[in-house]
Amino acid sequence: MNSSNNTVWHRATITRTHRERLNTHHALVLWFTGFSGSGKSTLAHAVEDRLYHMNCRTFVLDEDNVRQGLCSDLGFSVQDRSENIRRIGEAAKLLVESGVIAMTAFISPFRTDRQRARGIFPHGDFIEIFCDASLDVCEQRDVKGLYRRARAGEVKEF
Repeated sequence: MNSSNNTVWHRATITRTHRERLNTHHALVLWFTGFSGSGKSTLAHAVEDRLYHMNCRTFVLDEDNVRQGLCSDLGFSVQDRSENIRRIGEAAKLLVESGVIAMTAFISPFRTDRQRARGIFPHGDFIEIFCDASLDVCEQRDVKGLYRRARAGEVKEF
C-alpha cells in the first residue's frame, strides 16, 4: 500500500535473476507458522543451517527478533498482528528480491494475512509450512512462559 503519490518503484539494473545466477540457487520464502512453542524457529534455523552448508544464501526472520526492532511499535491486537505479518511479508519480499532463501517463523494466526503475504510473491515462491503441534504439547514446552502467564491473565490478547 503506497500512501504517497510522490514515489515510484525504482527498477534496479541488477535483478533478482542476476543474483540467483550468482548464488546458483532460486530465491523463495519458507513461511513457518503454528502455535507459540510449536517449533517454528527451531525448524527454520535447522533448515537454514542445512542450506548454509549447501552454500545457499539464507536469512531467518524470527518473530521475537523482528518484534524487537521493525515491529517494536506493535502489540497483539488483531490489527497489530495483521500489520506485523504485512511488514514481514514485505521484508521477506525484499530478501527474495536480493536472491536469498528467506525463512519466516511467525505465529501468523489469520489465514487472510498469510494469503496476503503469499500474494506478493510469484507463484511457487511462497511455501507455507504449518508446524503442527498440539496446544497441550506447546503448553508443556512453554519455552517463554507465555501460556502460564496468559492463563494467569498477565498476557493480553494471547
